[in-house]
Amino acid sequence: MEAISQCFEAPGESLSAAAIATTVVTTVTLISLARFALWPRKRAVIPGPLTTSIPKLPKDEIDKIPYKPDFFPGARDVVTPYGNIRVYEFGPEDGRKVLFIHGISTSCMTLKDIAVPLAENGCRVMLYDLFGRGYSDAPGDVPYDTRLFVTQMLLVLASSPLSWTGHNGLNIIGYSLGGGIAANFAATFPDMVETLILLAPAGLIRPENFGRFSRLVFTSGVIPERVLAWLTKRRLRQPIASAVSKKVKRAVGALAQNGGKEDYVDLAVQEAVDPADEPPQTPFELEVIRYVHWALRFHRGFVPAFMSTVRHAPLLGQHGYWRQLARRRPGTTAVLLGEGDTLVQKDDYVEDALPLLGGEANVYWRVVPGSHNFPFTHAPDALERIYEFWGLDK
Repeated sequence: MEAISQCFEAPGESLSAAAIATTVVTTVTLISLARFALWPRKRAVIPGPLTTSIPKLPKDEIDKIPYKPDFFPGARDVVTPYGNIRVYEFGPEDGRKVLFIHGISTSCMTLKDIAVPLAENGCRVMLYDLFGRGYSDAPGDVPYDTRLFVTQMLLVLASSPLSWTGHNGLNIIGYSLGGGIAANFAATFPDMVETLILLAPAGLIRPENFGRFSRLVFTSGVIPERVLAWLTKRRLRQPIASAVSKKVKRAVGALAQNGGKEDYVDLAVQEAVDPADEPPQTPFELEVIRYVHWALRFHRGFVPAFMSTVRHAPLLGQHGYWRQLARRRPGTTAVLLGEGDTLVQKDDYVEDALPLLGGEANVYWRVVPGSHNFPFTHAPDALERIYEFWGLDK
């Protein structure tokens, strides 16, 4: 009774307590809703287009896809705890085994003009789509770091009916991000890799080559995940469209005004578009651009995979792994750089990478025509250097 009488005697205090309680509950609810909306719970696996988009598309739409499911022969889907991996393997079974690893924003289609001629000249080639690209699923709750990408490589190799491991079991050709992954794999399993060929490889890109604001946006965690995903998707779509319709030189001019700083999204853009071209000069270059737009629309895991790759993948600061590559037998490592590449800059890599690899006496080091996307804009030049490196007369 005393408690009841106190309530009647002090109505103001009761109202104040109720108001405080309501405010607390409302605030907690709003925070929870905002967290759910802006920082969504991550799925273990984000399915790729083969199980989400492709079955719903009519045949005439599938025929228009620049990177079709049967783009290469020997296709298979490897089921793993991280999701399915799209793999292609073709060429003579007794040929030199060559594994290809593509870049951050494209599929393995970008390496077609190197892989197919090698297979026609007697190599057994294997290509696959990195997680979250092409037709591979996207792990949604793990960082896209060296551990994940090296694990994916081992899963791909183990899926073959042929033996790709063991002493000097394979040769690796890695492009851009794929070069950074290949370098770390070869450093980790040195006896398994007979020769290592790095095309415009990531791994030692200087941090100052990216704007401080861009690094902060992607790595600080301050910007909500959904907002950053929207911004990333928008940025990935706009620069590539601009490259086709308004020419990339305008973007290059803006870059010069920004003190030569790149944006992380430029990793994606320059894999699709040569900034020196006006307009893009090859039909295949346009196909790659169309594929990136298609992936942004139909691959639900593409943008999350891209964002996690920017945060965790071996793009920068991989000096420890590269230093281990100097222990490889002389003449078994090759680095090809594009003359006009503004991402993997040849002068920076001469200063930073070449000494780590043991110098010119230890590594085959060449500069080829083209920019960052030279593996498909200047594939014959790259092939000529690969044959020279292997000592083949083709």
